[in-house]
Amino acid sequence: MQPIVECCAPLAEEPIAQVDADQLAGWFRVLGDPARLRLLSLIASKGEACAACDLVEPVGISQPTVSHHLKVLYEAGLVEREKRGRWVYYRPVPERLAILSRAIGSPGA
Repeated sequence: MQPIVECCAPLAEEPIAQVDADQLAGWFRVLGDPARLRLLSLIASKGEACAACDLVEPVGISQPTVSHHLKVLYEAGLVEREKRGRWVYYRPVPERLAILSRAIGSPGA
């Protein structure tokens, strides 16, 4: 009989506390929408992105819909925003992305 070999590393070294589970579940719910996941990915890959200038065309949805999704990401604390004149720029919150990365067991996180 062949020994059982684990294919994947465990998600965590120890059980997650309830308060942490609640926070992570909220963030994962926010990222459960493909448009928001793409927007966060685009912002993180650029380091910063203008809502109207940089994000509408790549995701292929209307500017008001992009703004709605960015508001959800902002309210969840996954991105920061800064208004510059009439444009709004978004940046990822690195600490939050690191927490999410560690929670799913990404190497090097």
